[in-house]
Amino acid sequence: QVQLEESGGGLVQAGGSLRLSCTASGSIGSINFMGWYRQAPGKQRELVAAMTRGGSTNYADSVKGRFTISRDNVKNTVYLQMNSLKPDDTGVYYCNVGLTVWGQGTQVTVSS
Repeated sequence: QVQLEESGGGLVQAGGSLRLSCTASGSIGSINFMGWYRQAPGKQRELVAAMTRGGSTNYADSVKGRFTISRDNVKNTVYLQMNSLKPDDTGVYYCNVGLTVWGQGTQVTVSS
C-alpha cells in the first residue's frame, strides 16, 4: 500500500504563504483522486482542494483564489500552495490519495 509523507507546515503570519508537499512511496500516476483536507480544533475534517489524474481541480469556497493544488507524477508528489493565509486556515492538513490512504498530517498555524 502507498504511504504518504507530508511536509511544509509551520507558523506563518496572516497574509503569508506556505507550500505543503505530500510524497508517496509509490507511483501516483494511475491514481485518479488526490486531495488535501484540514481539521481545525473542535471541527470536522473538511476537503480543502482536490485534483484528478486528468487535471480537474476542486476547491472549498473558503480557499478559492488563494490555494492551488498541483501534482508531479514523476516525483510522486502532490502540492498545496497556500497564499494570503488567514487565521481561519489554521489546522492540521492531511493529504489523501485515492480516497483511502491518508498522510500523518502537518500543522499549519496562521497568526493574526
